[in-house]
Formats: sequence, C-alpha cells, structure tokens
Amino acid sequence: MKMMLEVYNTLSRKKEVFKPLKDEKVGLYTCGPTVYWFAHIGNLRTYIFEDILRRVLEYNGYKVNQVMNITDVGHLTSDADTGEDKMEKGAKREGKTAWEIAKFYTEAFQKDIKRLNIEEPTLWVEATDHIKEQIELIKVLEKKGFTYKISDGIYFDTSELKDYGKLAGSGKRKIKAGARVAPQQVRGNPELYRRIEMVPGKRNPTDFALWKFSKPNVKRQMEWESPWGRGFPGWHTECVAMSAKYLGIPFDIHTGGIDHIPIHHTNEIAQAEAAFGKVLAKFWLHGEFLSLKGGRMGKSEGNIITLGTLLEKGFNPLAYRYLCLTAHYRSKLSFSWQNLKAAQNALDNLYQKIIEIKSEKKSPKSQKSHSTEFKEKFLNFMNDDLNIPKALALTWNLIKNHGISNQEKYKLLLDFDKVLGLNLAKIKAEKIPVEIQELVNLREEYRQKGDYKKADEIRKEVKEKGWWVEDTKDGTKIKKL
Repeated sequence: MKMMLEVYNTLSRKKEVFKPLKDEKVGLYTCGPTVYWFAHIGNLRTYIFEDILRRVLEYNGYKVNQVMNITDVGHLTSDADTGEDKMEKGAKREGKTAWEIAKFYTEAFQKDIKRLNIEEPTLWVEATDHIKEQIELIKVLEKKGFTYKISDGIYFDTSELKDYGKLAGSGKRKIKAGARVAPQQVRGNPELYRRIEMVPGKRNPTDFALWKFSKPNVKRQMEWESPWGRGFPGWHTECVAMSAKYLGIPFDIHTGGIDHIPIHHTNEIAQAEAAFGKVLAKFWLHGEFLSLKGGRMGKSEGNIITLGTLLEKGFNPLAYRYLCLTAHYRSKLSFSWQNLKAAQNALDNLYQKIIEIKSEKKSPKSQKSHSTEFKEKFLNFMNDDLNIPKALALTWNLIKNHGISNQEKYKLLLDFDKVLGLNLAKIKAEKIPVEIQELVNLREEYRQKGDYKKADEIRKEVKEKGWWVEDTKDGTKIKKL
C-alpha cells in the first residue's frame, strides 16, 4: 500500500503528512550560499539533501517552484551583528571588487551543483537585486513597533514578539541588555553563547540588525540610501523579502542546514510574523552536519574541503553524492577519504552493473511484472521522511534479484534514478582499445597454459594503462579505471 509523503517538520518537532497549500503545486525556498568563498562539501551535503527533497516531491507528481537566494551582501562574520561583511572581506582578500567576488563565487557554486547533478532552482534571486523590497519590509516592521535605532543600525526588538525562538525549541526568556548570558539562556544551541556579543545599545542579546549603517568616513563597495541613513541590509531580512515576493506568505517548504535553526531561520520567522501576522512557511526541513574527525566542517573552523579538492584527488563528484545517499539527511555523516573511496567503488560497481544489465543477452523471462512491487517499496521509503539509505539498499536488491528480466530491471533503475540522481541513463560501456584487448587475449592464453606469473605481469601492465581486468564466473571482464 502506498503511503503519503511524510517529512519531519522542525517547527512542530514531528513527522507530518505533507499537503501543499495549492493543489499539486509546491513553493520551495532553499537558503543559498554566501558567495565570498567556495562552498565546502559540508555545505554541499545540504544542497544534495534539498535536491533529493525536490526530486521526491516531483516523483510524487508535484510541480515544484524552487527559489534559491544568493547572499551577496549583509552576511557579517559574526552571528551577533558585529564584524566585517563577508563580501567586503573577500574583496580585500583577493584585491577585487565585492561585485567581482560575488560573480566569481556564484558561478563556482553553480558549477559545483552541476557536477553533483543537483537540479538548478526554478529561480535564482540575489540579495543586491532586492534592496528595495528589504527596505519596504523594514518600514512595515517599523510602523508596527518592532524596531529601534541605535548608533550602528536599525534593530528588531525580539522582546516584542511573544513566541520568538519557537523554531529552536525554547520559550520566551527575558534577558537584560549587557547582562552576562548563561549558555542555557541561549535559544536552541548553547554553543552559540560563545558567538553572542552585545552591540552597545542593543536591548536584548537576541535582537538582530535589519539595516546596518555605513561607518563614518568609510566608503563601502556595497551600500545604499534608506529612510534611516546610508548602509546595507542585515542578512536575515533578504530571505523574508524575496520568499514573500516570489512564493507568497505562507509558502509550503523552507529548507537549510541545522545551523540556520537558532538564528537565521528563527529571525526570518520573527520578521514574517511581526510584519504579516502569518507563519512564513508551513514546513521547515533541515539537513545535519557533515563531520570531519569528530567535529563539524566549516569555514570558521578552518577545516574545509571543497569539491575541487575531491576532483584533484581523482574522485568522481557523484561519488560524494553517493556517499551522502548512504546516510539519512537528519543524521550526521562522518567524512573520511576511506569512506569516499568506498563510495567511489560502490558507484563504479553500480555503473558496471548497469552496463552488464544493458548488454547481457541471457536474462530470465519473468512470469509477471515486478515493477509495481518495487516502485511501491521505493516510494514508501522515500515518502518516509526521505529514507534514502533504504531506497539505495532496495536498488541493490533489485540488481541482485535473479527473477527479474534485465529489461525490467533497467527501466526500474532509471525510474529510481529520478530521485537518486546518479546519472544512470548516461552510463555506457567504454570502448576497449585494440592494444588493451590484445594484451587481455594474450593474458588469457598464458592462463590457459597455467603460466599465471606471465598472466599477472600482463594484468599489471593493463592496469598501468588505465584498465582493470577481472576474472568472473561469466568470463573475463574489462573496465576503465
């Protein structure tokens, strides 16, 4: 029996049956990159999870309108509205303009997601193209009494919102401005205590900047005029302004990494409810961290690995996608080169099986079709909060099933790949060069004579030329390394 799509909603802290707000159409907002540096593979794990979500929605027959933002202004180096704008910092680092930095790293990110076979969003939206909308949102908040002005900008007063912080899972707490903040007082994640600093004049530690003023006598590359003075928007305002413009309020699903829960997404919800009196999105889904040597991977931790690093080491980018498929999106995934190598081997094996299934003439003739049975199992796994690991295991069970014809297997595998996204339809057998085939034939002659030493020498020579020879019960197989 087919089950309805259920996903874990961070806002309610439980799995809920997903029903779109408008017929079969889904509005999906995915928090995109801050384009001051390359995305690391921890970031990219989140985008793979979001891609799987979109593919599962489409597999269920929904039409998805996905909007992804590009943060090219306003994201400061501190979560406490202090520090330098990351775009300005990137410009100084590379001796370029902030606009050049934004363009370069936006294109780099788009190349990365293409390599990972992540579907492009329906619409890319840039923060700098929506300054007007952000100013209008702040004006609404000001009119409703949710803002105040201090020396460095316009701030949102979180004490004016009775259920502020509900996404992070804690009740309203009164904290005096300037007071020492105990870890248990910080909503959601006590570790954020280390990152909270009091800006002089802030009423509450959880208050956040809506508009930051440019410093006197300092010319920023990215600054605009506003009713409050020359400056630039805070990071949390852009997503509310842009999602509301393109998806309406409320929309169906908002996604991001779990690091967005206690601050960024909490502050998005606060602005939307204060300005419009409505929840921003019905469902909030968050992907877990990728860990490295026991800790999270992040730019601030100084332990990032980029997709470019994997390419330099000779890995197929889709091997990293495969690795991500082996863990549930809400579970931590430990990265190691050994794990990635195992994923590469599994992916290579999968591709080889696809080639064999396509080319093998001997195939059982099924008495009945198994497509409905396998499709239903696959859909049920995916609809159980995107249980990708079980769906992947089912894929291997299908491959190993000797009672299903190769023709039916191939169709099912391509159907599953609509969600897995491993490019199975593009897999073709490598054309074996004449030189390699002749060496393999010579090796077989030595094997027939019992001269295994000579046969092994030829096998090593073939390997050095980039090909692998494998002896199986069905004969000798040759594949490209």
